[in-house]
Amino acid sequence: MNAFEKIISAIGSFAWGPVMITLLFLTGLLLSIGTKVVQYRKIGHAFKLLASRDTKGDGDITPFAALMTSLSATIGTGNIAGVATAIAIGGPGAVFWMWVTAVLGGATKFSEAVLALKYRTTDEFGEKSGGPMYYASRGMEEKYGGNWKWLGAAFALFAFIASFGIGNMVQSNSVADAINQSVGLPHWVTGIIVAVATALVVIGGIKSIARVAETIVPVMAIVYVLGSLWVIFANLDLLPQAFGWIFGNAFNGNAVGGGFLGTVVRMGVARGVFSNEAGLGSAPIAHAASKNNDPVRQGIIASLGSFIDTIVICTMTALVIMISPVMTIGGDGLMIIKDNLNGAALTTAAYNQALPGGFGQFIVSFGLIFFAYSTILTWYFYGYKSLEYLTGAKIASYYKWVWVALIFVGATVPLSFVWNISDAFNGLMAVPNLIALMALSSVVFGMLREYENKLKK
Repeated sequence: MNAFEKIISAIGSFAWGPVMITLLFLTGLLLSIGTKVVQYRKIGHAFKLLASRDTKGDGDITPFAALMTSLSATIGTGNIAGVATAIAIGGPGAVFWMWVTAVLGGATKFSEAVLALKYRTTDEFGEKSGGPMYYASRGMEEKYGGNWKWLGAAFALFAFIASFGIGNMVQSNSVADAINQSVGLPHWVTGIIVAVATALVVIGGIKSIARVAETIVPVMAIVYVLGSLWVIFANLDLLPQAFGWIFGNAFNGNAVGGGFLGTVVRMGVARGVFSNEAGLGSAPIAHAASKNNDPVRQGIIASLGSFIDTIVICTMTALVIMISPVMTIGGDGLMIIKDNLNGAALTTAAYNQALPGGFGQFIVSFGLIFFAYSTILTWYFYGYKSLEYLTGAKIASYYKWVWVALIFVGATVPLSFVWNISDAFNGLMAVPNLIALMALSSVVFGMLREYENKLKK
């Protein structure tokens, strides 16, 4: 077992190490240049398309529901615990690199969704199936010839393995911990409740998941943002100082005692990618189900994902931490965090000290519970579609019962090893996805030009 754990650890170090982070960053940069920063040139158009709720195209769910479904998987523990970890290890400057990653990630999300719709298929049950496994196989074969099914299968396998941890057991464990700390409910009771609540939704497939996502995601995001704005507006005088820390430490390691610039950049980019999943290839699986016959229109909507997840929600968490008493900068310029807090504990302490009557703990607990639950729902769909690609829809249809059972297991057992496996394979998903994205980038650029030419007429 020791040797196996070492192998998994080595895979995880590579998957989230400097090489992969650099590739993710460069892919976002090149796609941003190739699309002429479509994620911000068209941001107004994106919100207009989102508000239209257009349902005229083929597919299973509305474009709005597709975005909410993809966001339900990305808005999660990374927005609460991940941001705090980035600040604790990389210092305030890590937030700047999270922003940079999100800005570039918008072009990646755009490209992923465009390709997902262009190369999607219809499965045995009449549902749309798409994502990196399809554009890495069908798209590559159409453009370059030959057999590229192995590349699609590699992504599907990595995503399927990752789904059990990152999208299931780790999330149910987070919910059980949050409820146990808040009201003292035993982990096994929470495990049963979450398992039953999940079963009632996933049995209805993507349409049912999307209905829940488009209800839960806006509500939970608004509550979290409003709670954060309450803290920020109550401490407006400290806001310039917080931004000063972010920009002042973005290009050095002074904020983390004896740290290096590489630590600041790596933590910011890694936590940014982990939070919004741009480049990992999960979100396009949800966008492929959209009732939209124009891939570019859906791509423009999809580009909002990184903006909402990281520029808005992660920024809320970061600013609350930095204007709260839990964090100060000493006279020597080094960051001091009270009681060496990290992760969700740091975020909870920051909100608790900033809001009266324990309301801060409620905001964080509410966020963790609902963010994690919605992640479980969407990652079921990602895992199901990945297994469907490998085995066919009929065999994959039994997957839901395994998924529900593992929610209970995840809520009641230690998960350090499960976390290591899922974290490693979650990062590995990026490898086949980035290969396909870059190889098919000219297809994306050409489709965007055609779309914009039509708009001019």
